[in-house]
Amino acid sequence: MYQPRSMNYGMMYSDMASLKKSLDLIKEAVAGEREDELFYDYLISVAPTEEEQEIIASIRDDEKKHNKMFRSIYRDITGMDIIVTEGEEFEKPASYIDGIATALFGELKAVEKYRVIRQGLPNRYYRDMLFEIITDELKHSSKYNYIYTLNKGARMTRSCDDDDSNSLISCCIVPAVTRILDEIDGADLERAAKDFRISNILEKLKDVLSDIVNRVEDWEKSEDLKIFKKPKDR
Repeated sequence: MYQPRSMNYGMMYSDMASLKKSLDLIKEAVAGEREDELFYDYLISVAPTEEEQEIIASIRDDEKKHNKMFRSIYRDITGMDIIVTEGEEFEKPASYIDGIATALFGELKAVEKYRVIRQGLPNRYYRDMLFEIITDELKHSSKYNYIYTLNKGARMTRSCDDDDSNSLISCCIVPAVTRILDEIDGADLERAAKDFRISNILEKLKDVLSDIVNRVEDWEKSEDLKIFKKPKDR
């Protein structure tokens, strides 16, 4: 077993165990370098705007910097370099927005891991390096959230501009009703009726749906639309 060069022989066993855990997690953090590189290349290649391409490229560059910092910390403490073996092959996300969602939650998960690494490092110099990395990861999650919201909103707008009734229901009506139901989640029916009167609910629906309400009424009268018609008794 390696003996960290910066380790004081007077360190408690618990401190040594924490340091070893931090070093193991550092190795784990840089293990997927190649897969991460391919992942960022994919996102940049399918990003719909130059702005999004630049944001993702800046995140990629930060991650490369983080890997160098992790390698430097590991080398300083152990006197050894991290040897990365080939990991799993890159698996392309189902779509651009799925990839953004995966990246967003990946950043948040990384913050949890890096906090553990920071706690086990032997001095303030290395802990400050982890603080910088953690701060970057939090900024990355905010940027991914911006991209995700941007694309979700654009996709909903495109769908709602269609005349397809199913698209309209799934993208506009269902979210509106869901948002209202979320407000009364956990409340019993009596309390819900008292706090959220039908008139208020209708007002909220009007705010969200606007002219869609009239369009739905037109569809209800249409002979071509089946989804609003009651099934015949058998």
